Amino acid sequence: MTTRVAIVGGTGKLGGIIREVVEQEDAYEVVSVLSSRSELSELDGADLVIDASTPAVSIDVVRAAVERGINVLVGTSGWSAERIALIRPLVEAAGTGAVFIPNFSLGSVLGSALAAAAAPFFPSIEIVEAHRETKIDSPSGTAVRTAELIAAARADVGPVESPHVDQRARGQQVASVPIHSLRRPGVMARQETILAGAGESLTIAHDTIEPALAYAPGIRLALAHAQTARGVVVGLDSFLDIGIRRAHAEPAAVPPVEEGGVPGQVARATGA
Repeated sequence: MTTRVAIVGGTGKLGGIIREVVEQEDAYEVVSVLSSRSELSELDGADLVIDASTPAVSIDVVRAAVERGINVLVGTSGWSAERIALIRPLVEAAGTGAVFIPNFSLGSVLGSALAAAAAPFFPSIEIVEAHRETKIDSPSGTAVRTAELIAAARADVGPVESPHVDQRARGQQVASVPIHSLRRPGVMARQETILAGAGESLTIAHDTIEPALAYAPGIRLALAHAQTARGVVVGLDSFLDIGIRRAHAEPAAVPPVEEGGVPGQVARATGA
């Protein structure tokens, strides 16, 4: 049986990559491609909605899908644990599924998991993320997800040490973790998580070089689970047996203070 898919934001960069992957899969048929300005009534008749729109539009897309009893796969950035908590009762009451993927890159997911696994052992942790100048939101959804996983992993030891955060130049705190966002030409996506303790530091870095190559395996993995998901599912790591249990802590309970051997990406950890 073919799954009928509606893609919101299908004319954008991420949406275009998702659309290409979906069209390559025999089990799926793209029945409508919407822009961020399209009427959401165009979702009618779909078996699965994929949202790759904008942060301002995304919440309306999710609500429209859930109200129609359609599962939704969300690739749009800007969904913090706090924002997801607002939509969770609606999803659960409808008996549908909403899968939120901050980053479709397997390397990025592994980087966040490694950062969360190391988090309890370092008192100081900060995130520096960089994207092209056209990215609308900051901090990135990946950075927010990483910070929430770090905070969940540190539940027994407390928040990270982040002095002088009253100064704006110290970054935006998410779940106690300072995040610094760079928006500049010449970069696709890069994230560094810098963990420091007495006499040492550990940097976990991930670079996306070719998004279409880097995201395709994660998109296929998310597609395989999105239509049958029930309730709210957050993160591609929900479908991976990474083997780092601490990285799978549920971040939704963490209140915020206020994109492995895959072509197209480079991940590395360095100690100094």
